[in-house]
Amino acid sequence: MSVAGLTLVSHALCPYVQRAAIVLAEKEVPFERRDIDLARKPDWFLRVSPLGKTPVLLVGDEAIFESAVICEFLDDTTLPRLHPANALERARHRSWMEFGSNVLNLIGAFYNAPDEQTLQVRAADIRERLQQLEAALGSGPFFAGASFSIVDAVFGPVFRYFDVFDTIADFGFWDDLPKVRRWREALARRPSIQKAASPLYPALLMAFVVKRGSALSAMCREGAATSST
Repeated sequence: MSVAGLTLVSHALCPYVQRAAIVLAEKEVPFERRDIDLARKPDWFLRVSPLGKTPVLLVGDEAIFESAVICEFLDDTTLPRLHPANALERARHRSWMEFGSNVLNLIGAFYNAPDEQTLQVRAADIRERLQQLEAALGSGPFFAGASFSIVDAVFGPVFRYFDVFDTIADFGFWDDLPKVRRWREALARRPSIQKAASPLYPALLMAFVVKRGSALSAMCREGAATSST
């Protein structure tokens, strides 16, 4: 089975949208990308997205929502398959996809931390998850070795956050994590991951963080003030 006439409803900063875009690119499936403003959601979007979130994949008159479901649908209907053929290994990959969603939740808690002490606690939470990834990885370059999988599509957008965070301060995320660092670098070189976000993404993310009114926001403003003097 193949699919055609796909539209990916997206938002510029949404990492879950990037997952779907990466899988579509890996499978070389043509699609239209339609960005919306989540602060002013159009009526047509609310009709196709019961949860009011991106991404939504429009397949003709049908709407599929939730990024994991979209990725599974694409893997069921288009080649090459990005999930392992073995059922147990496939379940393991799905578990690590959910793990990636948990890391995104921790990232949200990190950039929303109200004070320096909480920020350091949240950084330690992320560091703990990265250490768990270090223990799970093999020889690389990807999660499952030489084969790119949906787990890689999940973590490409996760690591993209740190391209900005690492310019703000050294939070010690990557110390003594050689496998995770190599994986991050391999994903950053992957064309599907590079193209999944706008070239404006770093500036948009920095502006988003500054507006949070959090401890990380204050660090961004202090860094900007220092660089301008």
